[in-house]
Amino acid sequence: MAVDSTDQLDGDLIDALAELIGLLVGRAEGIAHRLGVPGVFLKALHRLDCPMAMKDLGQRMHCDPSFVTSIADMLEQRGLATRESDPADRRVKRIALTPAGLALQQRVQGEILANLPWRQTLNADERAQLLGLIHKILAASVAGPASPPGPASDREEVSGALVGAPVIGVDG
Repeated sequence: MAVDSTDQLDGDLIDALAELIGLLVGRAEGIAHRLGVPGVFLKALHRLDCPMAMKDLGQRMHCDPSFVTSIADMLEQRGLATRESDPADRRVKRIALTPAGLALQQRVQGEILANLPWRQTLNADERAQLLGLIHKILAASVAGPASPPGPASDREEVSGALVGAPVIGVDG
């Protein structure tokens, strides 16, 4: 069966995006390694922009609440964050960065921003266009696909392959 140019273009996009994501994950892991912290700290530091309920941090990080608890434990053990009761509801635990956590957050953000491939390659207008395209794709994805092409068995085979694929770039 011949691959048409649209399928080839879509395949090339998948390959390019996978390579870009791999590059970003590798750079983030390098920063985490140099700082002597687990890579997941970078995501937590990025998402933790104010004292917030641990449940909210979990939603922002797209992870299970028990995983947020282990992240909070690790941040607390290193003196980077504290847990406190929410003044409005004492049953809710909030996590807040300490001065050392805020300093690390600023350092990480500076390193990441300085090494973004699009920042080094694209001008401001091109970056704005790229962001607009990404938002357009994400908005369409939230709405869901119209009607997926191909028979259901093809979709199940692809879904099974994706679910069974190894997870890379995550360290505990």
